[in-house]
Amino acid sequence: MFLSAIIFGLLGSFHCIGMCGPIAFMLPVDRDKPLKRFFQILSYHFGRLLTYSLIGLLFGFLGKGFYFFGFQQQLSIIVGVSMILIILFPKLIQKMNFSKGVSKVILKIKNNLGNELKKKGNDTFFTIGFLNGFLPCGLVYMAIFGALATSNAFYGSIYMFLFGLGTIPLMTAVVYFGAFAKGTFRKKYKKQYLF
Repeated sequence: MFLSAIIFGLLGSFHCIGMCGPIAFMLPVDRDKPLKRFFQILSYHFGRLLTYSLIGLLFGFLGKGFYFFGFQQQLSIIVGVSMILIILFPKLIQKMNFSKGVSKVILKIKNNLGNELKKKGNDTFFTIGFLNGFLPCGLVYMAIFGALATSNAFYGSIYMFLFGLGTIPLMTAVVYFGAFAKGTFRKKYKKQYLF
């Protein structure tokens, strides 16, 4: 089960490039100091992993209810099929719609992210990663189903943490690519794809 979380995160991270890639690409990392840049990126990932872990904690706890009412087997089947579909047909998750209330929250998160991307403070990268974890993402939703299926708050948290861990290699590559991109290109990219 936990191995599947890492594999799902790793395979699904190709989708992450399209959804979270613009944010990772625009991280204001220090291009002149490799060691500092490394810790900035690490801080960003830690923020994302913390958010995923908290979400997993919540849904793992909620999964207990499914277990008590005897829906554990059905939930596991739905989770497995859904993960396969998302990996094979990633465009399915782009059709999700949100209520006005949820859309306002998402907009607020995006605005805060936009403001943080203009900063270079010690906590900037952690905050960006933390907020990034709350952005709507079909891949994360599928991982949440996995956390639900654990029927345990702690295991749900671990499941989401490992899922996030699986996304790190490709997301890190995107950050490094953005770090070496020229300023003019980065500005055009931000204007076109971000906020």
